[in-house]
Amino acid sequence: MVAAAFAAHPATAAAAALQRHSVRPGQQFCARIGTATPRQRRLPATMLSVTNAVASRSTVSAHAAPRELTFPILVNSLTGKMGKAVAEAAVSAGLQLVPVSFSAIEVPDGKLNICDRDIHIHDPSESERILGSLVKDYPDMIVVDYTVPDAVNANAELYCKLGLPFVMGTTGGDRQLLNKTVQDANVYAVISPQMGKQVVAFLAAMEIMAEKFPGAFAGYKLEVMESHQATKLDVSGTAKAVISCFNKLGVPFDLNEVNLVRDPEEQVAIVGVPEEHLSGHAFHNYHLTSPDETVSFEFQHNVCGRSIYAEGTVDAVLFLHKKIQDGANKKLYDMIDVLREGSMR
Repeated sequence: MVAAAFAAHPATAAAAALQRHSVRPGQQFCARIGTATPRQRRLPATMLSVTNAVASRSTVSAHAAPRELTFPILVNSLTGKMGKAVAEAAVSAGLQLVPVSFSAIEVPDGKLNICDRDIHIHDPSESERILGSLVKDYPDMIVVDYTVPDAVNANAELYCKLGLPFVMGTTGGDRQLLNKTVQDANVYAVISPQMGKQVVAFLAAMEIMAEKFPGAFAGYKLEVMESHQATKLDVSGTAKAVISCFNKLGVPFDLNEVNLVRDPEEQVAIVGVPEEHLSGHAFHNYHLTSPDETVSFEFQHNVCGRSIYAEGTVDAVLFLHKKIQDGANKKLYDMIDVLREGSMR
């Protein structure tokens, strides 16, 4: 679930600041524009809703990849929830799931069953030897990386060493070094800390606004609330990117001012996160208030589950495969490139 809202006039009670961040559990992706009269009566709002189809093991995706695009994909690592979600989305799209993955987490019999396929899980220390062998068996293979931040650069170096095209969905690591590694190796890759297509589009719009109208919100006060599963302790890359845009728009704000909500009780009672998505969600709220407190703007995007990221990752894989087949001169891409190509199923 993703939402964006814009409104004029702030909430009437400052004590309700946290409450304005709450979201109705059933709320869909929407853009709303409303203006309050002096009596706080609002004009009818114009609503735009988009419902994302969620692929499951029991449902064949309505946007299955064309048969001629079927090719092997290796997901590293399948012991993580994000990796598993990507694998399921890839199979639903008609791609061939390579029966190998890597993880330091031990699994029974060294295997996982994903979409009725046995995937052999190997220790990361074996990755160079095994990947080198797989290149011969799966010459068109693309690797998708959803591992851990500390492994980002080492993994990218290995993929580049073996000439393996890859999609890097893992956040963290030295991003400048990551890009340089890919450029020096001249390997095809899509690198993006945010794979949700609609969220990426929102970020692109923010960047355009910041570029075209620098200082437009000078003097405004910014409040940022971010709610993620309890295991995520840092500020998300998405929030960092949005805050950077607001900085360019003239709003001073430091990352240590972000209100990180990680307590499950607060997430349900105050933020409005559905209980079934406490273990996997991303609710962000950016609230701007004018110097005289007569005008406010609110930007909000709420994601439940991982399907939006998994589907976006598969789109990135399909995009990269096409670039390889076309022999494109450019080798390093991000999700903005995927969107510009119209590569959205």
